[in-house]
Amino acid sequence: MPHHSFGSNHGINTYRDQKTIGVDFIDEVTYFAPVMKVVLQRVKSASVLVFDSSSEGHRSGQINQGLLLLVGFKPGDGPTQVAKLAQKIVQLRIFEDDQGKMNRSVMDIDGAVLIVSQFTLYGNTTKGRRPSFTGSMPPEEAEPLYDNFVQQLQDSGLKIATGRFGAKMEVELVNDGPVTFILEDENPTA
Repeated sequence: MPHHSFGSNHGINTYRDQKTIGVDFIDEVTYFAPVMKVVLQRVKSASVLVFDSSSEGHRSGQINQGLLLLVGFKPGDGPTQVAKLAQKIVQLRIFEDDQGKMNRSVMDIDGAVLIVSQFTLYGNTTKGRRPSFTGSMPPEEAEPLYDNFVQQLQDSGLKIATGRFGAKMEVELVNDGPVTFILEDENPTA
């Protein structure tokens, strides 16, 4: 009979399986409790319409070549995670150089960044047919972190455009590549 054990240590969950499919071995996989998630898309252009109480949306932000960032927060996030991911995004080399290799950052190409809050990044669809959003940080806690994230990217010297936190929005983009990455700060204690 297989032996399974689960343990937890500071947000790090470990799974150990000592016997699987009749083969004796020990296999340990460590899962980190992810915090702060950013879906990053390299774009030729992107824009966001924000809808107020009227049915007419107004353009809140628009960029040409650069990055579209969909940003979500989870309980446990804080300024450390915000600073870490903001710095990573500024320095991430995902734009092509003259040889066609991903060797340039958004800063290197004088690109812009469109930032959109996205609490649904932490939606849980494992049970039932309707997502649960209990894994998302409450809006009153997430909004200051979102503002901090936007400010850190502005302070880097990048051209920034944004949606509006918590609003109903429509995002349009032309994905370049397509190139899409999911960034997570997976070790909040590091």
